[in-house]
Amino acid sequence: MEDKKEKSFEEIYTEARVYLDMRMEYMRLFLVKRISKLFADLVTTAVVIVCFVLAFLLGTVTLALFLATVFSSYTAGFGAVALIYLLLAIIVYLTKDKYIEKAIVNFTIKKYFKKIAEDEDDEQKL
Repeated sequence: MEDKKEKSFEEIYTEARVYLDMRMEYMRLFLVKRISKLFADLVTTAVVIVCFVLAFLLGTVTLALFLATVFSSYTAGFGAVALIYLLLAIIVYLTKDKYIEKAIVNFTIKKYFKKIAEDEDDEQKL
């Protein structure tokens, strides 16, 4: 017959304590990893947005100056750009509920679930 070695209460308590300590350390590292990925994503997205806005603004000024030379008037050039933006704003306002909001929501959800899937793949490799 096999000898059953019974563990004392102290041994069980010690093993449970070690297990809980390891589990807490794992959760801490897991949260640090998630937060650092989120922060990195936010920073890179912010940099891309800032660069896009700067390029957009400079492109707008360039277009206004170009149109000013075409119309031989700074007022007409910048006014034409203002009218272009007014038309664009009206188009966006009229189509935002049907097309734009849905596209933004779908893009955001796909990006979020892609990051979740990458995290799960990284965990499975460990």
